[in-house]
Order: sequence, then C-alpha cells, then structure tokens
Amino acid sequence: MRALRSLALLVLPLLCLFSVTTVHAEGLYLVETIVFRQSGQVIPSTQQVPDDWMGSARMFDSSISRVSTLNDEASKLTPENGYEILLHKAWEQSISSADTSIAITEGQGQFGHFPVQGTITLREKRPVELSTDIWINRFDDHGSITESERLKQTSRLSVGELTYLDGGGIGMLIRVRAL
Repeated sequence: MRALRSLALLVLPLLCLFSVTTVHAEGLYLVETIVFRQSGQVIPSTQQVPDDWMGSARMFDSSISRVSTLNDEASKLTPENGYEILLHKAWEQSISSADTSIAITEGQGQFGHFPVQGTITLREKRPVELSTDIWINRFDDHGSITESERLKQTSRLSVGELTYLDGGGIGMLIRVRAL
C-alpha cells in the first residue's frame, strides 16, 4: 500500500507538468493586425485572385472578434502622414503546432471577393510562424475585379512584439499576445 502511495506521489507531479505543457503547446492568443497602404500608390499584381482564396481557413466572425489595442499605431497611419488603413482587426485564436488559419475580409463582398481579403496562418514554434496572403482588390461597376495588390509573406513573430511586414505599397502590422 505504501509503495502505491509513493508511486502516486511521483506520478502526480509528472501528470501536472504534462498538462501544463499541453496547455502551452495549444495556447489561446490575441491576434491584432492592421493592413495599410501608402496613399495613392497602387501596384497591381500580375496574378488573378483565386476563387478558393480562403482554402480551409476559418472565416473571421463576431464570435472571435476582440477589441484592438493597436489604436495608437493606427492613429499614426493617417492620410496626413501618407497612409490609408485598409483593414484593422483583432481576434482570439488558438495556436498549435498545426497550421491555424483565419480568413479576414473588409468591405462589401462581390461574387465571393472583397476589397480586402486574405488569410493569416499561425503555427506555434519558437517563435510563432506567420504566413500571410492578403489581396487588395478593385472592382468595376459590374462587380468584377479589375486589379489587385498582394502581400504574401512568411515571417517569425515573437509573442507580444509588434511586427511590420513590408509588401512594397502595402504594409502590415501584427502582434500576437498570449491570453
């Protein structure tokens, strides 16, 4: 009986350590992003926006939406300073060792496309891996896309730090914080 109690006392801390590691491996994060452009600068992409641009990503909706804390940064991206904010969103998302993708949009959709659309994919590593594929679209009077700009990049993010991605005429600020 004493041997079983001793064994239980040894195993219990190990189980607690394993459960803490599991929680950290698939943690809950606040993701905040601002997509912006330098005013007046449009660089059309030579690629067409695919109809399946979303892939298997989860569509951003109000259930994951959160209040952004990047408002000071957003207040500096004004037309007076030569910038135009195209999208400003914050959401809650779990990140694990498998790809976790969120599809984000801004503006009125037309035939499955939006003025701003794309995916943000995060994977937990040390540091967090980020893949973005953002399209900025212009439409004609019939709802067809006439030109697009694209920001497609991969990067590594340190949790809690603001990261800037430069896509020529399009830029992106993103911060991922543990909750």
